[in-house]
Amino acid sequence: MTLPDPQAIIERFVAACEADDRIMAAFLGGSRARDRADEFSDVDLCVITRDDAFDDVVRDRPSLIEALGEPVFVEDFGHAEVVSFVLADGTEAEIFFGREGALGDLWPGRHRTLFDRSGILEGVRFEEERSDLAENEDALRQSLSWFWHELSHFVKAIGRNQLWWAAGQLEALRNHCVNIVRIEQGVLVGDEPYWKLDDEVRTAAIEPLEATFVPMERDVLLAAGHILVSFFRERAPRVAAAHRLIYPADLATVMVKRLDDLPSGIDL
Repeated sequence: MTLPDPQAIIERFVAACEADDRIMAAFLGGSRARDRADEFSDVDLCVITRDDAFDDVVRDRPSLIEALGEPVFVEDFGHAEVVSFVLADGTEAEIFFGREGALGDLWPGRHRTLFDRSGILEGVRFEEERSDLAENEDALRQSLSWFWHELSHFVKAIGRNQLWWAAGQLEALRNHCVNIVRIEQGVLVGDEPYWKLDDEVRTAAIEPLEATFVPMERDVLLAAGHILVSFFRERAPRVAAAHRLIYPADLATVMVKRLDDLPSGIDL
């Protein structure tokens, strides 16, 4: 696979920043700043604006992106501080926006300065992005009860032989199991449980889940559901205790009985 040379977009980005007096500095982050990029890596860029110009620069994001190439996709996913885009030549990139008076709000870790109008980045060391304990605890609190809600739907789907629904609920159950492992290992939980999972967790912990990727056949789906329930019941109580949360044991007992009452032709 041949992808465009990222150096071209970086050079155009620097030129656009230098030409805009609202922009005080810019740098490269992500895997390219860490010398860990491969042919699939996107380009992580960051703009530092004057404090009084931040909102203006964010509003002018389309112009900045168009200076880099022809965009075929642009989305901020509801976050003004970052925009993701894809150019017609296949370049994938993100631009993060910060202000000079709030450099501490940025967590790019290792970075490479591309442009610095007044030296504000000299000697600056950014922290690596880290797990937000409060966010992880919120996710755990939800999973402790929501897993069993998803299991209720799984039981109904299997009981009615609605296999598409059952397969979807199986994926929902697996997502909760993956997130439990993320939380257990101190890794940030987000909207995508599998996001960079191979790099971020010790994958031996999730190897039992491999057996739950199964064909859409009733008894095979049901057997996979049992595996996921066993996985969750083994880990969730101790993870809950570590975070001083209450594991809903009574709810689990009720829901497991419903699962166990479903007939199966497979020995578990």
